Amino acid sequence: MRWLLPREDVFYGLIEQQGALVAEAARALAGLAAGAPPEQVHAAVRDIEHRADALVDEVEDRLARVFVTPIDREDIQGLVAAIDDIIDDIDLAARTLALYRLPRPTRPMLEMIEVLTKAAELLHGELPALRRHDYARLLTAARAIKQREKEGDRVFRAALGRLFHDPTIDTRALLREKEVLEDLELAIDSCETVAERLKHLAVKHG
Repeated sequence: MRWLLPREDVFYGLIEQQGALVAEAARALAGLAAGAPPEQVHAAVRDIEHRADALVDEVEDRLARVFVTPIDREDIQGLVAAIDDIIDDIDLAARTLALYRLPRPTRPMLEMIEVLTKAAELLHGELPALRRHDYARLLTAARAIKQREKEGDRVFRAALGRLFHDPTIDTRALLREKEVLEDLELAIDSCETVAERLKHLAVKHG
């Protein structure tokens, strides 16, 4: 019957692997700043997204086979799904950039990618606090990620304002840049969603 009672680090380990993939995907997207072609970046992010999907499948399979989990299974499912959403959104942004064949991201896009990368690295670095039941640290991390989201929101709104007040930009370019910015904003917002789930866990168990 021991297989019905997995050690706590089984699920924590899978969640931490997800965090590592979030950071990896954000770093791959940040390759655009170094001049990597959008198609190459998308291919790299897509590979990470496939590995992330396999992790989600593994979590679901294990949840279906066990009776006892280290935290409520609904919390595990919710957290895993929210983390996976970040990677899906990064993949969406990379796919949009490749689809529109932008030769180089604009400065606001690069700024938002930098914010996203910082939030992803924060998440990756602080997720192990869940395994240690260090809920005070989780709260601090959640607040720090929230600050990154606010920073990204400021960049996003300022960029949109400039786009719609630029008399020299044509409609196609405006719509293209707007969609990329929205995809990046979505990825940053997904980081905040994970932060809220971590905050919930900290309050619930702390």
